[in-house]
Amino acid sequence: MARMCLIVNPVAGRSRPEVVDTVIRTLRVAGWTVEFAETSGPADAQRFAAAAVSDGIELVAVFGGDGTTMQAAAALVRTGTRLGLIPGGTGNVLAGNLRIPPGPVEAARLLAGGSTRRIDLGRIDRPDGPHYFAVACGAGVDAQVMGDTPAGEKRRLGIVGYWQTLFRVLPAVRSVPFRLTIDGVQTELMAADVLVLNCGEIIPPIRVHPRSSLDDGVLEVMALRADSAWGIFRGMGRAITNVLVDAGSTSYLYYGRGRRVVVEAFPPEMVQHDGDLVGMTPVTAEVCPGVLEVVAPAA
Repeated sequence: MARMCLIVNPVAGRSRPEVVDTVIRTLRVAGWTVEFAETSGPADAQRFAAAAVSDGIELVAVFGGDGTTMQAAAALVRTGTRLGLIPGGTGNVLAGNLRIPPGPVEAARLLAGGSTRRIDLGRIDRPDGPHYFAVACGAGVDAQVMGDTPAGEKRRLGIVGYWQTLFRVLPAVRSVPFRLTIDGVQTELMAADVLVLNCGEIIPPIRVHPRSSLDDGVLEVMALRADSAWGIFRGMGRAITNVLVDAGSTSYLYYGRGRRVVVEAFPPEMVQHDGDLVGMTPVTAEVCPGVLEVVAPAA
């Protein structure tokens, strides 16, 4: 029988014990030998995944959100051990971009019959070592929203908890000076938020970038200038419109792309990647092409 390590984040919104039991039964019926591991701290998922790689396990499945998933993924980079996703967190944005079924049981069934897809990751180096992101690294408003949303609200309300925080912070939104250095070329601009994207949907299935893809070998950059709630909604509305008609940049919406992106803000801004805070700017993001194998529906 094929062996799988199932890593569960017990505080994720959908990972109730009875649902976890059903997922495990579903995986065993599908022919997997399931080795179960439950996280109790922020470093556990990476440690469990690394141990699974050393033990020769062929698939590490994560029942949790984007944060837990990326902790495990960090241990699977360039190993050939596949990652499986069972959406259980607040946003589940990577799973949405990969079109993983949102239901835990349906996602578990996919692990037996899905295709293997090789995707890019973004990498940022911090004092505690390398961090990887599959969706986006952001500085400014989005990082503030991630940091200001209490864990209890995320568990109870899901993505609605993020929206509540966004509406709470919108009246204070202001643009600050940023310096972006993309593949050595500097651009200075005013922005309330800067996103370095590895994929095009930050609220699946709503696409905010016309070209960004999980396997295109580059990172896309979006910078949004806004000094009010209206400015945020105007910018996001224009980004979505650009997906449909590809109208391009405006005075308040900047696009860039490259393999190495340095983001500086004056004064420094909070930074998040895939929903987890990782300190303050400056931050350097580099693309790592095709370094992670994931199980996803056939294209």
